[in-house]
Amino acid sequence: MKFNVNQQDLQQALNYCQGVIEKRSTLPILSNILLDASDSKLTITATDLDLIFVHELNNVEILEEGKTTTTSSIMYDIIRKFSSGKKINLSLTDSKLQVESEKSIFNLNCISATEFPLTDENFNQNEFVIKSKQLLKLLNKCKFSVSNDETRHYLSGIYFHQTEVEDKNYLTAVATDSHRMSISKIRLEQKIDFEPIILPKKTIFQLCSLLDSYDGDVKVSNIKSKIKFELNNSILISKLIDGKFPNYIQVIPKNNQKKLEIDLKLFLNSVDRVASVSLDKKDGVKFNLSKDTLNLSVNNTNSGDGKETLNVKFDHDLEISFNSRYLIDVASQLDGERVEIFFNDTGSPALIKDPGDFDSIFVVMPMKG
Repeated sequence: MKFNVNQQDLQQALNYCQGVIEKRSTLPILSNILLDASDSKLTITATDLDLIFVHELNNVEILEEGKTTTTSSIMYDIIRKFSSGKKINLSLTDSKLQVESEKSIFNLNCISATEFPLTDENFNQNEFVIKSKQLLKLLNKCKFSVSNDETRHYLSGIYFHQTEVEDKNYLTAVATDSHRMSISKIRLEQKIDFEPIILPKKTIFQLCSLLDSYDGDVKVSNIKSKIKFELNNSILISKLIDGKFPNYIQVIPKNNQKKLEIDLKLFLNSVDRVASVSLDKKDGVKFNLSKDTLNLSVNNTNSGDGKETLNVKFDHDLEISFNSRYLIDVASQLDGERVEIFFNDTGSPALIKDPGDFDSIFVVMPMKG
């Protein structure tokens, strides 16, 4: 095996692999990436057995076809320290991978490619296409609400399913950790053949990093326990979370009539500032609302307190407290200039809407006390 490749192309591909490979894997082969130079392209594969990432590099000069595996983290570390955009020559001799660029030569240990776990499955049924930026929107609006609670594994992912509203079809994404919930949807041109799935957290973050730098179509296909995303020259195949997602519709507040309207940037900055007085961000930020006035305050027994007053549109009197982190997470994902928060009473969840995106809503539980 012998080929030449551009430094930036290889660095980007290896960077994606870092997100898939487990740092403390018990099987040495799982710390490795598979390099396959054939058909005038280089294919790089990384897996942790639950997630498989395959990336193709096309502008590669292949002098001799072949394949091998080598430690992902070491190779990535070396490649990213080479001069940007330079040519890198790679060749395999006596189970060592020689990596050479400018005046540097490295010889890296390899494990035979035959030991690399590859599964080949037929994903041809249930295919649909979605724009990368639309899929990224769904992931970004929901990912911060995904639960970290290991005991309820069915909440540690985003629930994707097809919904129908007034004869229009949508792909809807939902995530909740039972303190807050995000729901976002995008319009589909037609009904698709798609079984509801729960996409695991690690897959979500890997997918986000791929979609961040890609603008184009994503082909999605799923079989019972796995889903496959195909981008221009990357493929991500992931196991799905086996479990039943709760009925989230009944959690959406139905009679929140008290509407607070406020400038988004003002609100975000104000909550962020007031919360600075709390070290662990666990202290609630208290809303004291009266006509067209919002008083925000945080009180921490160890560090002190902070207060701030904002001019808002509001017609009632209400006191309610929230985890500041939850409010900041939601507000950071809104697109419009303003934010609308609908309340019922002190102990009931608040409904947050974005006038700039009617297809996303957020529910946040208040704090007791």
